[in-house]
Amino acid sequence: MHPILKTAVDAAIKAGNLILQYADKTSLINVKNKSPSDVVSEVDHIAEEIIIRIIQNKYPHHSILSEECGWAREEADFVWVIDPLDGTTNFLKGIPHYAVSIAIKHQDQLQHGVVYNPAQDELYTASLGEGATLNKRSINISSSHVSGKALLVTGISSCSDFNIGQYLGTMKNILESSSVLGIRQSGAASLDLAYIATGRHDGFWQFGLKEWDIAAGALLVQEAGGYVCDINGGSSYLHTGNILAANPFIYDLILSYLQASID
Repeated sequence: MHPILKTAVDAAIKAGNLILQYADKTSLINVKNKSPSDVVSEVDHIAEEIIIRIIQNKYPHHSILSEECGWAREEADFVWVIDPLDGTTNFLKGIPHYAVSIAIKHQDQLQHGVVYNPAQDELYTASLGEGATLNKRSINISSSHVSGKALLVTGISSCSDFNIGQYLGTMKNILESSSVLGIRQSGAASLDLAYIATGRHDGFWQFGLKEWDIAAGALLVQEAGGYVCDINGGSSYLHTGNILAANPFIYDLILSYLQASID
């Protein structure tokens, strides 16, 4: 394992263990609203502090971009992109579907990614050109075709400029087709992408996400053999927050549904 990835794994597990310590006493956790549909808890902040402390101890000259604190240091070739608790609402409601997400970019290219679900003790890792793993075992995307057996997952953004009409248009296009078995909404984009990588789901799309929501998961999907793009079929998803990830067999079809909804 690359030393940088090892540090990311160590940070994710330590943060995940901290999160679990609060899992059975969520009613006592201080919570604030970042927006009407987006919350942050003191656990998010404590987990973030753990991760940043570990990174800065090992790599003091690297940049860090994290959901709660923003930029900890800028202007470095290496950038760590962190979501200390993706799926905060799930966590607070006692739903065991949340994760720590850490990605590392070098000169703006994703190099390493970690997604850790402490509730299930599932550790997903990926390094550029070296494949993806779940608990140290290699994983691959599914081989579901378009004969009504593809299971998709999506999410509704909490950003203020989220275009609900556009989103409902994509949902309508997909539901009216005979190509999918069903659609799920789970509330944690990093895990949605990890599930694509391991073949549990076949495709994922969402609009208005942040880089820390999807950076690690996007690398997982690519290293597991899947495709990732923005709505236009390009590679700007980390910047736009609009993303499609899917296995190669349904990628073009789902992309056509997304594009039809914005034409």
